[in-house]
Amino acid sequence: MAKEQTLTVATFNVSMESENYLAKGVAGSPEVLSSLLSAGTNPQIKNVAAIVQQIQPDILLLNEFDYIADPEAGVQLFIRNYLNKAQSADGKTIDYPYFYYSTVNTGQPSGFDLDNDGQLTNKGADAWGFGQYPGQYGMMLLSKFPIDSSKVRSFQYFKWKDMPGALQTTKADGSPWYSPDAWQLMPLSSKAHWDVPVLVNKKPVHLLISHPTPPVFDGEENRNGKRNHDEVRFWTDYLSPTKAGYIYDDRGQKGGLAEDKRFVVLGDLNSSPVEGGAYKEGIGNLLMHPRVNSSFTPQSEGGKLHSPDSPYGATHTAGWRMRADYVLPSKSGFKVLSSGVFWPATGQPFYELVADRAASSDHRLVWVKLKLTKP
Repeated sequence: MAKEQTLTVATFNVSMESENYLAKGVAGSPEVLSSLLSAGTNPQIKNVAAIVQQIQPDILLLNEFDYIADPEAGVQLFIRNYLNKAQSADGKTIDYPYFYYSTVNTGQPSGFDLDNDGQLTNKGADAWGFGQYPGQYGMMLLSKFPIDSSKVRSFQYFKWKDMPGALQTTKADGSPWYSPDAWQLMPLSSKAHWDVPVLVNKKPVHLLISHPTPPVFDGEENRNGKRNHDEVRFWTDYLSPTKAGYIYDDRGQKGGLAEDKRFVVLGDLNSSPVEGGAYKEGIGNLLMHPRVNSSFTPQSEGGKLHSPDSPYGATHTAGWRMRADYVLPSKSGFKVLSSGVFWPATGQPFYELVADRAASSDHRLVWVKLKLTKP
């Protein structure tokens, strides 16, 4: 009999965007990360790699990995100079022969004063997704299994206005927050939404990847809160054949994910159904979707001790005390074997990897171990 196929899938917001490594006010660029990856000596990145090496995910999404067009100047340097080299005394290494990444909306000039502060800067809050340069806070998928690149669906350019019932933002007087011209062009995704099929035993597992905008850093108009809600809602609709007809990808193909497909929703969704400033029904509806297995919640002892007064502390995935990062498998095609958040408590092995914000990231790696079953 063939050995049962198990699969560990993880997401990790690694804060590997250039401003993380620069003094406040110093302008960043993708070249900053490229230089650090080339050197192979940055302590934060070494700790990020050490965390990955401890969990050994088969499939790993990295949020906030700056977009570097040339893989030889970016992802391949990270794999070779950090992941392939043991970062801890136990000698563990890890390799990923396959990867996928693409452009994102962060830092892309909009041509509009999107934050209505009277100044058009074409970056920061005036970019299509918040960022000081194109590709800041990008996304990187690493895999031990082949990626069916020809079947990837990207929704980077899907227009927010084309979502039925989109939460449009208004000013205090009730007029639209965004100008009519800006609203016509505004993408839903602050970074991108991707459906990436990974071939496990030659059968696709669809990774539904995104990193919605934080629902904060705005004003009473709550433009980021509304965008976060609709970015999360996108996946709820994508998984619902009766609702997905409006969706189109960047190649013009319409519709959502067929009901017989395995999938894992993956990423820093920047929202919690019980805490924080997000519209809770957005993430709540995704967690309650009939195709999504949310019967478990990854937890850690470190998170519990970090927020001893919170009933949700054990489920937190970020140092700022909220469950923000998700690995949500489909009910069909998988059995959940175990899950967790990499957050050692004080005094436990590898605590130094997450001891403070400067150790690795302000987020923690979240993982789920799955066994493939018949869909």
